[in-house]
Amino acid sequence: MNRRNFFRNGALSVIGASIFTPFETIRASDFESGWKQKKAKNIIILVSDGMSTGTLNMADLYLSRKTGKGSNWLNLYRENKVSRALMDMASASSIVTDSAAASSSWGGGARIKNGGLNIGVNGEPHLPIWQKFKAVGKKAGCVTTVPITHATPAGFCVNQKSRNDQASIAEKYLQLGFDVLMGGGNEYFSPEKRKDKKDMYAAFANKGYYVAHSRNEMLSAPKNKSVLGVFNDNGLPYTKDRESNGELMESIPSLAEMTNKAIENLNGSPSGFVLQVEAGKVDWAAHGNDIAGLLYDQVAFDEAVQVAMDFAEKDEETLVIITTDHGNANPGVIYGKYANANFDSIQNYKHTNEWILNGIGKETSISSVKERVAYANGTALTTDEAKMLLSYYDALQPEDGLYNPKHLPFNALAEIQKQHNSVGWISMQHSADFVELAMFGPGSQLLSPFIKNTDLHYLMLEAAEVENTF
Repeated sequence: MNRRNFFRNGALSVIGASIFTPFETIRASDFESGWKQKKAKNIIILVSDGMSTGTLNMADLYLSRKTGKGSNWLNLYRENKVSRALMDMASASSIVTDSAAASSSWGGGARIKNGGLNIGVNGEPHLPIWQKFKAVGKKAGCVTTVPITHATPAGFCVNQKSRNDQASIAEKYLQLGFDVLMGGGNEYFSPEKRKDKKDMYAAFANKGYYVAHSRNEMLSAPKNKSVLGVFNDNGLPYTKDRESNGELMESIPSLAEMTNKAIENLNGSPSGFVLQVEAGKVDWAAHGNDIAGLLYDQVAFDEAVQVAMDFAEKDEETLVIITTDHGNANPGVIYGKYANANFDSIQNYKHTNEWILNGIGKETSISSVKERVAYANGTALTTDEAKMLLSYYDALQPEDGLYNPKHLPFNALAEIQKQHNSVGWISMQHSADFVELAMFGPGSQLLSPFIKNTDLHYLMLEAAEVENTF
């Protein structure tokens, strides 16, 4: 096999080099010598979209203080089970990437401008990695908590000039025949929602897919069929809102449940499978400075990590990759006399800020605002604070924008909450963080302590022994 075909311009030629000796205690494990003798038959890459390091840290603090066990992700570090690195996620147009360019750097192996999907700076297409793996016989799938046509899953699957053309992305998924697709995005599949009135559900069913619209339908999907599961018009409900609503618990699957079902349906192929798992609403919550949305969806992602690890440890032929595509809002617990108790109060939250703010309008009384926040957070607003929140509703603009189309006062509510939960935020936008990257399984020994985002594309090909000759 010509190993040069795995790499571009020697991008990974330093992997495992002795200059990284100071980091060996971080990445060494008892498994590493065994991984060198195997290829990755399967790859599962888990992406907590928009996860700043502070988000990872807070989820571990939350679980440590609530259960005494910490997060599955950081326990992999504590137990020295994984190789670990930092990854530079810059795009071709900015040191601050968007999710489309970030996913495309992994999917197509090239840095592109923000906003596109695997379309290079000169308009050239880069073949997405899930298509490369499909070409050698592997099954391929994606699951997410946002529309399945959203930027992160699409970056592994298709070429598209604009990430926003999600109706077209749905059609390309059908054409390319990916084996498992699960998340939100009904508006891009339903003939009642699509502008062109195409019935994409019928089109997928006619091509042999099992189409699921609920949790129970997903769980009932036969193992021998490709699956399209779409469970909400746009993104799926936040984990905390889902957990507080029995009807949503019945109708909407968790990310861990989707991950488990995807593995079940993809596993068994003679050539193996590849699967991307995305906690997309971690990013949406960060854009909204929504601590309950952020923290509980990160914990839900952590449960999906355990599903992947349980499978990989039994299978012994699966590379598990755990990472994020960029930071967002960079939240963290702020020092203060009552920081411990304040942060612990989030354990008692019943709903997200999205739930709180969408239940308020111009006509809402001050007392109703207080009651709603008290029910959701256990926090007593002052009259002035309730008046301040209500004042935003007098000037709400028509719906537009991506993450806060109604222009609800997310930041204002987060500033009030900070006095009670000690969580601070630096912004409501993406940041240029180097991101955490962890690997377990065959191919993990290839990881060096610091890589460029595009290197991950070639590392996955190398781990699976698939030559980059497409």
